[in-house]
Amino acid sequence: MSRPSGLLATPFDHAYPRDIETEWIDVMGYAVPLWVSDPESEYRAFREAVGLLEYSMLYRWDIRGPRAAEIANRVHSRNVMALKPGEIAYGVVVDDDGFMVDDPTVSLYGPDHVLLVGGTPELGTIIGRETDSQTTVTERRTEFCVLSVQGPRSRELLQSLTGEDLSNAAFAYYTFKPGVRLAGFEVQVNRIGFTAELGFEVVAPIADAPALMAAIREAGAPLGALPCGAAALMMCRIESGMVMAEVEYDHTLTPFECRLGWSVDFDKGDFNGRDSLLSKKDSVSGRVMTIRIDGDPDGLDGAAIEVDGRVVGVVTMAVPSPALDGATLAMARLHRDVAQVGHALTVTTESGSRQAEVLRTPVYDPERIRVKS
Repeated sequence: MSRPSGLLATPFDHAYPRDIETEWIDVMGYAVPLWVSDPESEYRAFREAVGLLEYSMLYRWDIRGPRAAEIANRVHSRNVMALKPGEIAYGVVVDDDGFMVDDPTVSLYGPDHVLLVGGTPELGTIIGRETDSQTTVTERRTEFCVLSVQGPRSRELLQSLTGEDLSNAAFAYYTFKPGVRLAGFEVQVNRIGFTAELGFEVVAPIADAPALMAAIREAGAPLGALPCGAAALMMCRIESGMVMAEVEYDHTLTPFECRLGWSVDFDKGDFNGRDSLLSKKDSVSGRVMTIRIDGDPDGLDGAAIEVDGRVVGVVTMAVPSPALDGATLAMARLHRDVAQVGHALTVTTESGSRQAEVLRTPVYDPERIRVKS
């Protein structure tokens, strides 16, 4: 299938075959393939070897000025002032009423330079409300390419291309290294990901994208590295219990419903939406959970979930789960009365009803051992 008209080509678009047989989706205005070879092979690359995934589409809000860290702290739910240079924190940004806007990362270069990376332009509006004449806020996603390198052999691959120490002792989870020489290019390497595997992001000037990808693919070929699309990533992230904007959450949910209440630091002082969030903390009506559903995943996204004829939730996204031997696994928004492991559910679709069960979230590596290895 040809790329959809009206969507931008990603910086690594050249790496996909010209005659690629895939479906395309719109990710923040960019055309992204659901698969490059096939979802099953790409899933195995993430879980057993190395998967290479385009991540350039996310918004990159670069904040500079004497109050940069303070401004980020007034927007983001984590305590940015407690971070050390080179550290990354994952959390949420909410609106004035305490409802979800985004779940961005914040990277601290120093008190005068912070980067927020997220999935919505509304985040930039909220940042802008906190700025002053000494602060610059620049959205920079058109300047950089971002390649997510994920899987148990990802460190081995990247280490073969750089003299920088990428060991666990020297490069901790949720930290970043700017100014790294990798395959002859100057890049930033972040130790984060969205697969629940050991993984990194390589960030470089957009002009370097073709040659950088070629070097990484050449070094990765003996290790089983594959370019991957969105379908395999969705399988990994649902097995890993990771939420997505406009899928698991929207402007009607608080962080407490979408499993991100842990990221809200009420003790750090005031931040956007803090008082509204605090007032909602003890009145949570539901929760995002993982459920297993009988049958295949086709037609389940958006399906109603019932108990004894009463609608108690909705399926947000369903995928085949290799970790559960191919069973259908889904993320779902559930009413708090049924959001308990083992609760039996009925999923209603146009083609009939399916039986389902609430599972522990996440089902894959629940202790997050692999990402920290």
